[in-house]
Amino acid sequence: MQNGRIGIFDSGVGGLTVLRELYWQLPGESILYFADTARLPYGTREPVQIQQFVREILTWMVQQQVKMVVMACNTSDALALEVLRSEFDLPIIGLILPGSRAAVRSGKRIGVIATPATVKSNTYRRAILELDPTVQVWQVACPEFVPLIEQNKINHPYTRQVARAYLAPLLEQQIDTLVYGCTHYPLMAPVIRRILPHSVQLVDPAVHVVAAAAQELDLLGYRNPRPLLPTRFGVSGSPELFAQLSVQWLGCTIKVEHVNLTKVRAQPAEISSRAQSQI
Repeated sequence: MQNGRIGIFDSGVGGLTVLRELYWQLPGESILYFADTARLPYGTREPVQIQQFVREILTWMVQQQVKMVVMACNTSDALALEVLRSEFDLPIIGLILPGSRAAVRSGKRIGVIATPATVKSNTYRRAILELDPTVQVWQVACPEFVPLIEQNKINHPYTRQVARAYLAPLLEQQIDTLVYGCTHYPLMAPVIRRILPHSVQLVDPAVHVVAAAAQELDLLGYRNPRPLLPTRFGVSGSPELFAQLSVQWLGCTIKVEHVNLTKVRAQPAEISSRAQSQI
């Protein structure tokens, strides 16, 4: 179990923000990264679709003998984490609770920008208010951010226009903290930071989910004792496009493989047994 990789997945390049934190905080761990680029974006899909997509990803990751999975996708966390934890017998770490804990430590007037599906689920609002009922929370859905980032248009004038429109209602509420409720959104930091007052604290759940993963590794005794393996990258869409887009975020050219995910049904006992037998 100690020798297995940490699995991490997202719909696209957003999860690279979590991967960078894994490199920084857990430099001794080997990693398997998967991006479901063929079905991106996740943020406008229905819960049942997201749950099925994540089920297929986790099934594949179990087959690759990962020892833990980090959901580098807030939408998957919001709509599938609790359902899928009951189907798979391995640690699955989500972003929303660690991110919410960091938010309530940061301020009292908290804004959350996220995908439409994450906002609709109210998962961030509930988590934050359960941690501190005295804070105020405002959420804004930002459906255009992920496509713009995946199209490499962060510095386009239209992107700045969209960002100003999304952040306007939060500025009206005089927020003191902004939570990146999607792992793609820290890639928008240069644009967002220019719009927000310097007094607004930015919370990136990626930092805190990796800290939670580190604690879980220590608790379970799963720290890797062997030499580091190269990070393995897989995508459901075009390996070439993903490799090209990821260079600016990782600072190097990566080898990416195409992965054909198998359609699976929710069969908790069978999947749990398979997880135990293959790890």
